[in-house]
Amino acid sequence: MLAAALELFSKKGYHNVSMQEIAQAAEFAIGTLYKFFNNKEDLYKALSLELSYKFHDALTQAVEGSGREKERLRSYVRVKGDVFCANASMIRLYLAQTHGARFNVLAGLDAEIRTLREEFLQTLASIFESGMKRRQFKKIAAPYHLAVALESLTNAFLLLWLDAPERHPYPEDPDVILNILFRGLTES
Repeated sequence: MLAAALELFSKKGYHNVSMQEIAQAAEFAIGTLYKFFNNKEDLYKALSLELSYKFHDALTQAVEGSGREKERLRSYVRVKGDVFCANASMIRLYLAQTHGARFNVLAGLDAEIRTLREEFLQTLASIFESGMKRRQFKKIAAPYHLAVALESLTNAFLLLWLDAPERHPYPEDPDVILNILFRGLTES
């Protein structure tokens, strides 16, 4: 059911999909769908939260550890590209929920997803802060601002990829993205 909903939401948008369409695509009776979800908003919330936690967990794992800060950031860029490119339907939904125009189906859902995003931005900021303390990075901006900049850069490359994958593939080398920051950020 969730897979069918994801496919329809990512192609048509939340407001252009009915529970009947989801039931048909999932090859379930509409009554069966309503046994699991009270309405489309409940189904959408379950799907959005599942995707948000999946992405949050994958990205958090990518940057955890005691490795050098540059390697942890490279891991973030690499894993974000891998996870998102392997799940094109999901990325459309994820980006719609965490950036720019939101569906705003439920305020609580928006708040929970924003909390996950904020937690991850703080994790990225701590990597930049650690790199500054170890003099691996120059203090050119607040660590949090650098985290927002890096997240924005990766999202921009992913949006280009979504729009024209052949013309704008997501870079295999994370330094293609990171050097936008590193050239002005690193000491060496």
